[in-house]
Amino acid sequence: MTKRPFHYLFLFIGCLLSTSMTAQVRLQPLFTDNMVLQQQTVAPIWGEAKAGYTVRIQTSWDNQTYDTVAGNDGRFMLKVKTPKAGGPYDITLWEAKKPKQKGKAVTLRNVMIGEVWLCGGQSNMQMEVEWGRVKNYEEEVRQADNHPDIRLLHVKTTAAATPQTTLNVHDGGWQVCSSQSIRLFSATAYFFGRELQQALNVPIGLIESCLGSTFAEPWVSAEALHLMPYFDKAIQKVAAMPSDSLAREEQYHRDLDDWNRQVAEADGNVNYHDGHHTLLYNKDFADAARWTDIMVPGLFEDQLKDRYGAFDGLVWYRRTVDIPAEWAGKELTLKLGAIDDDDVTFFNGTEVGTHLGVAFNREYRVPASLVKAGKAEIAVRLHDTGGLGGFYSNEMRIEAGTKFVPLTGTWQFMASIDEKKMPFYPTNLNRDTNVASALYNGMIHPLTPFALRGAIWYQGESSVGRAYQYRELLPVLINDWHSRFTTPDGAFPFYIVQLANHMTAQTDPAEESTWAELREAQLKVSQTMQNSGLATTIDIGEANDIHPKNKQEVGRRLALVARAKTYGEQVEYAGPQYCGYQQEGRAIRLFFSHADGLQAAKGDLKGFVIAGPDRKFYWAKARIDGNSIVVTAPEVCLPVAVRYAWANNPDCNLVNAAGLPATPFRTDEWPGLSINNF
Repeated sequence: MTKRPFHYLFLFIGCLLSTSMTAQVRLQPLFTDNMVLQQQTVAPIWGEAKAGYTVRIQTSWDNQTYDTVAGNDGRFMLKVKTPKAGGPYDITLWEAKKPKQKGKAVTLRNVMIGEVWLCGGQSNMQMEVEWGRVKNYEEEVRQADNHPDIRLLHVKTTAAATPQTTLNVHDGGWQVCSSQSIRLFSATAYFFGRELQQALNVPIGLIESCLGSTFAEPWVSAEALHLMPYFDKAIQKVAAMPSDSLAREEQYHRDLDDWNRQVAEADGNVNYHDGHHTLLYNKDFADAARWTDIMVPGLFEDQLKDRYGAFDGLVWYRRTVDIPAEWAGKELTLKLGAIDDDDVTFFNGTEVGTHLGVAFNREYRVPASLVKAGKAEIAVRLHDTGGLGGFYSNEMRIEAGTKFVPLTGTWQFMASIDEKKMPFYPTNLNRDTNVASALYNGMIHPLTPFALRGAIWYQGESSVGRAYQYRELLPVLINDWHSRFTTPDGAFPFYIVQLANHMTAQTDPAEESTWAELREAQLKVSQTMQNSGLATTIDIGEANDIHPKNKQEVGRRLALVARAKTYGEQVEYAGPQYCGYQQEGRAIRLFFSHADGLQAAKGDLKGFVIAGPDRKFYWAKARIDGNSIVVTAPEVCLPVAVRYAWANNPDCNLVNAAGLPATPFRTDEWPGLSINNF
């Protein structure tokens, strides 16, 4: 028998009715099997149900039932009382049209009650146990099976122009710590959690929400960032972005065109028109005094710090090469390797390639029409947005088939525009996540107001060069997060990993260092913000790797801070910290907290420099006298300032009886030595 059309309509209506009658409450991915709820607090649980329906939660640890009604938008939130640490428990939820009815239940199983920590920052927090190749990673992966009371929640990278309510997570939600789940999880977070779990003997929940190469400001809400007028333009740009992805892309390309025109005009060495750059051989390129020799590959901050200091912004490189006669009229391949950060590359004044970002090997095609026998010039306009800048590859060359001319060796260098005078780079949230508030909107706001104990923070490498601004920005972030999460006692512990030693080892006692300034900013925040602390890592960095492998010790030191300051254990949690000085004739006596058992880790004390009123620093002799250190130098008759470990990669060895390293410091902060960037 042939079915009439209305038969399908009835079937469709029946399906809708059936679905609505059996619909289940929908929770955020924060709330899944294997989760950890913060102990001894009132923990919010939220999600969606049918508008106007009653949502009921029952907890197995006390059989307590909690009710609420979903709002007109279907959203609901309940707050449940959590007991002392323990488990596993079940949490059962259901929705019903009437309060006494019960709909289809959702049960969360293997729920633990314990201590929950949020783990944020950039790549050193993101660095995984296995893929990051941490110290002894194979054994660490195997041993992870022994820690099932550690639970892991990994937030996916999500940038957004406005605060989001839906959290995006890896692997469907919380995972029990195992040799499988730990592989791609934050090593620092895991080792911190492992130390806490072993010390406290309670379940530990770790929420990883971080992303490599990010500044601090993407992790702060727009509302909080408005406290710092420096960020107003950036916030406005993000807020004004179209919601549609295609429209955002079109807007980005219009903004990028405007940015390139502004930079070309300010630089004066290129013409920008119809999306292309053309080199102008103006007075800057002809003025030999503007140029200095530099070795490539290499980082210009390392090589030219005496001339330019810690310069960030727009710079130029150029190199003349001899093009063999047999190459004339042939297409060539120009290989420059990785460049930090962005480049526009020219061959005889014509743009042949451009790319944004450091993680890309530049390989550009030189059209045959540009290739003539004899002298040719390769010029690179490099934009260093922060930290170090330059070339990384030893395989730089220009090729014609199997033949090539190497490009390593001596180039010429010229600085053009300081980063502080550069226009704001256009924002493209389709690809660029490192913009004001974007990661807060997508990766922090959807977590709130989840119940936490506190947060650990491993970020700062990308903020080098803006240390004075960081002193204000990091407290804004801390207060912002504190105001948005639920905590057991109203406190919000926030523990910071101080930047490790990195780059070329210090040889100059008078070295100025933006890395040292950023470490100083981290120290000052830890000392002035309530419930904050610092894990110093000046002794476990690596000269040639910005991602040191000994994350076990980083996690241990963070855990020591938490054990002492949050959990009240009588353990030493910090190395010697400078707290004052007095002048004693030709010497300066330094005083420290956390100074029991002051000693040199190996050999004589190292890392101290001293200066008189002329502000010239000399290597100092330092001797321990009880809980103080006396510093002198034969060149300094009237000492006025001492610095310790004040360099990108200092040679320093002061520790206390617990073996924890002294925090870098300076007794001076003379005007003009540092630039206030905000």
